[in-house]
Amino acid sequence: MGFSAERTATTESRVISRRQLLKQGGTGLGAAYLLSRPGLAWAFDSAPSQEVIPWADPRPESPMPDVIRNQPVWEELDSWITPNERFFAISRYGYVPELDPATWHLRVGGLVDNPMTLSLDDIQGRPHEDVVFTLECAGTHGLPFLDTGIGNARWGGTPLADLLEEAGIQEDGVEVVFFGADRGEEVVHDVTIQENFARGMSIEDAMNSGALLTYEMNGEDLPARNGYPLRLIVPGWYGMANVKWLERIEVHPSPYMGRFQADEYVTLRSEEQNGTTVWTRNAIGLNRLKSVPGRVSRTDDGYRIHGAAWGAPIERVEVRIDDGAWREAEIDRSNMAEHAWVFWSLSWQDASSGEHRITARAIDTAGNVQPTHDDPMIANKHTYWESNEQVTRRIVLG
Repeated sequence: MGFSAERTATTESRVISRRQLLKQGGTGLGAAYLLSRPGLAWAFDSAPSQEVIPWADPRPESPMPDVIRNQPVWEELDSWITPNERFFAISRYGYVPELDPATWHLRVGGLVDNPMTLSLDDIQGRPHEDVVFTLECAGTHGLPFLDTGIGNARWGGTPLADLLEEAGIQEDGVEVVFFGADRGEEVVHDVTIQENFARGMSIEDAMNSGALLTYEMNGEDLPARNGYPLRLIVPGWYGMANVKWLERIEVHPSPYMGRFQADEYVTLRSEEQNGTTVWTRNAIGLNRLKSVPGRVSRTDDGYRIHGAAWGAPIERVEVRIDDGAWREAEIDRSNMAEHAWVFWSLSWQDASSGEHRITARAIDTAGNVQPTHDDPMIANKHTYWESNEQVTRRIVLG
């Protein structure tokens, strides 16, 4: 699947980054350009004066504030592009590495013909591309306190495939492994080790996924909590594949089996076959079709329900109130990118006072429907990853 027009193809035709604008024309020019760029900030179709009705089932307090940081609130979601200061971040070892861009380097090695060591200036001097991509944590909605592990940004960097071609992957290479600077203590068969966060993907995926070695987020340097100075962005993949604080890329002769590849980010399912329970474990990779009600606002003629859908090309979104019929929502298609969410809304003019349940489901262009909680793919799942079942929210109207 190719990239949309949101992504530029060459250095000559690409959109100029904020850093270059500041170098070329000063802060005023850079700020004006950012404000004029298409796609940087679109609001939901509701007036600022409209009252937002709070959900009756608010998010529980997170027991892991050092791991899950900066979760936005669905009711406050008001822009297609998520501002950097409101973008969520997850650090599996509970801290944000402090990396000095002057001394930081990216090392490319393993089964390659031309090992490389690149500075940040080296990487920023390579051909630049942008992609708009909605990044979602694979645990979103699988944990009650993780309901907004998601954000949409314009990521800027240099193509991974070009760098790997220059490095020259050898014939024995099977997988490309990405190592972050964050690390922690692990116990493997009674042996205590220090292990970096790392993820691997096949050479085919690494070369054909459209991945970027990313140093910009919405035209600015990456925030520290989101991977500064360099991270991997793999459009269409769950967050764990998009390794932050990147410091090493290695080509390995066999699949990588670190904690966050073989033990974590693995979905466990059961299935009954001839009276026997059969268990399967599947690695998490690509995003799954999903939609969620985001907020309800009061209008002059009733109420309006707003939400977002992502994970696949969206054909339509349907909303059900209580046990009523499914109603088709209106999708805002003025803001479109291949790997980005869409916003939708539904006029609710026949609302009555009292408590109501609001459920959303997305249907993609291939006809796939977001599953219910009793769909076997969900009901037979025994881990919280990939929880893309239909989301129901409760609200009380006066």
